[in-house]
Amino acid sequence: MDAWIEAVKKELGLEISIDKDLILDIARDAAHAVERPAAPVTTFLLGYAVAQGADPKVVASAIEKLAQQWPAKP
Repeated sequence: MDAWIEAVKKELGLEISIDKDLILDIARDAAHAVERPAAPVTTFLLGYAVAQGADPKVVASAIEKLAQQWPAKP
């Protein structure tokens, strides 16, 4: 996974550090609380918010809280 992340960063010309565990935790929360396809969309939204200057941990906390309150699947 780390090699993949580095390769993608290089390919896209990105010089950033990421918190892989935070991203994976958010993806897991969305996949389990909402539905599986919500995982990549949610991580994209996390990244978009961070790109606009938001703190990743604050955004992740808000998403986690929302996922915990999401209505249970029937």
